[in-house]
Amino acid sequence: MQYHTHGFVPGDPDVSAAAPGHRRAGDPLPATIDVLIAGSGPAGLCLAAQLAREPLIRTMVVEPKLGPMEKGQADGISVRSMEMFQAFGFAEKVMRESMWINETTFWGAGQSTGLERVARVQDVPDGISEMPHVLLNQARVHDMFMDVMRNSPTKLEPDYGLKVVDLQVDPDASEYPVTVTLEHTDPVRLGQISTLRANYVVGCDGARSTVRKAIGGTLHGDAAHHAWGVMDLLATTDFPDWRMKSFVRSQDTGILMVLPREGGHLVRLYVELEALGEHERVADRGMGAQDIIAKAQRIFHPFTLDVKDVVWWSIYEIGHRLTDKFDDVPAGEVATRFPRVMLAGDACHTHSPKAGQGMNVSMGDTFNLGWKLVSVLTGRADASLLHTYSGERRAAAQSLVEFDHKWARVVGSTAPDTVTDGLPRVAREFVNNLPFTCGLTVQYEPGALTGTPESQHLATGFDIGKRFHSAPVVRLADARPMHLGHCIDADARFRVLLFAPASDQGTAQGPVAALCHWLETDPASPVRRHTAPGEDVDAVIDVRAVFQQGFRALDCTAMPALLRPKVGRLGLCDYEKVFCADLSPEKDIFTMRGIDRTQGCVVIVRPDQYVGHILPLDARNALAEYFAAILRVRA
Repeated sequence: MQYHTHGFVPGDPDVSAAAPGHRRAGDPLPATIDVLIAGSGPAGLCLAAQLAREPLIRTMVVEPKLGPMEKGQADGISVRSMEMFQAFGFAEKVMRESMWINETTFWGAGQSTGLERVARVQDVPDGISEMPHVLLNQARVHDMFMDVMRNSPTKLEPDYGLKVVDLQVDPDASEYPVTVTLEHTDPVRLGQISTLRANYVVGCDGARSTVRKAIGGTLHGDAAHHAWGVMDLLATTDFPDWRMKSFVRSQDTGILMVLPREGGHLVRLYVELEALGEHERVADRGMGAQDIIAKAQRIFHPFTLDVKDVVWWSIYEIGHRLTDKFDDVPAGEVATRFPRVMLAGDACHTHSPKAGQGMNVSMGDTFNLGWKLVSVLTGRADASLLHTYSGERRAAAQSLVEFDHKWARVVGSTAPDTVTDGLPRVAREFVNNLPFTCGLTVQYEPGALTGTPESQHLATGFDIGKRFHSAPVVRLADARPMHLGHCIDADARFRVLLFAPASDQGTAQGPVAALCHWLETDPASPVRRHTAPGEDVDAVIDVRAVFQQGFRALDCTAMPALLRPKVGRLGLCDYEKVFCADLSPEKDIFTMRGIDRTQGCVVIVRPDQYVGHILPLDARNALAEYFAAILRVRA
């Protein structure tokens, strides 16, 4: 972590000095704003945390509730989301507070009566990520995003007691084309109306999204017509796997899932309740917390369940729905307009909570969108970049809805549970689906942001279009063991990672030094073309290198100047750009990720941690062309 770049900084390094000119939550509403975010759930706060770090961007978050969430709703955090949290700087805090899910057990009807454990499987496959799968109250995730916001230069906080009730887009206006109508929900100003104009609006306002309706969007899909209860509780029981994630299927009473929560005692239950009629809604049944408890006790029999305290509960109907498009531009006008209003999270896709993907995919939406908005609003990229958001994330959401549709029916099936390879069907399907539930199967199609696979063979373990799969390295300057992916912060910068051939030691005669010299000095290089005058050389494209030798075999001072750049107000040397392989056989990044040891390669990592392209070290034109399709010339 670097924080003395512009001079000595006392105190907490996570707290930035306040940038001038930014309003505070509760101040009079502005006439104009750069980005208005509707909703302070995980999608909205993930976006806000990215925008808050940029002093040039004025952001406002509006939330109808009168204060932050305290309990309930989502709790599952996939390993992919944990990797994303690392970029924001709070993954370690989440790991300390949360409940780690290492094993999942499956219970079914015994040979005579009652229940018995029929299978147990590892929850996160070995080697799939350095991060665990954890459970944590959604409200704590909100807290951590809001800490990032409060500590950022803009000191951003949500404006509670305000909701979007309408918006209008003027496609001919070049500035602040979205007129937003806000209604106050605070009892002091209940029903009062205010308006402001925004450059961009992002609807993170849930399944009943006003923003979606205002741009003519509709959720399409189906419902399973089955009620499920969810409850956070404190209880005593003789069920052996109370602190394991468990699927429990009784002989003829129903199904439930046990999800142990953080804090050592809290547990969440998902309990199958009743089938609904074709046109019946959950509310029509009038069910409550006692119905959930009674059904859970029947399913657990002969084990006992003595509920001491109900922390939160809800009853819901499974639905799988997706909207046509995640922005306001009609299909026939993509060539002449760019998005001004975008949707994220439940506003554009809904699904059951059984796969634990809702909060994770919602944050994935805005982690994809955030760097694109930053790039456009700071002048680094043309607004046409925003077209890529709907295409990339709708495809990801479509895969989720299809998976969730299938998985919900597996979990809720009443058919006899066939055993194959020693596992009942639900356990077998669970194992097969682990890469998906870990959040690691999203792969963006080739396009402006994702290259074609001609050079994929140079690094077979970094799939183009998938998230960058981190691996251990050792930092040269201070011999610190670390994960390479942990140098990717949520700061809207691209990373260009140079993996050196075996013979290269970083000296002037080697291919890494030759490429670095071109990147630093040639007017055709993307570093020169897309970095504005006065910016640090790594302000837009951060170049780093990984060598095959051990750290004691290389000379830090012999590295190319681009890998020892002078940065910040004082022109201090950045010593953290060069890494070496960990020579332990099981930790060698070149072996782990299938990197060609003879040729080496270039791996471009997008700001959202996805692999944008893989190229040979001498493919300078292709490297320049990749960035030219995304970034503006600013030299």
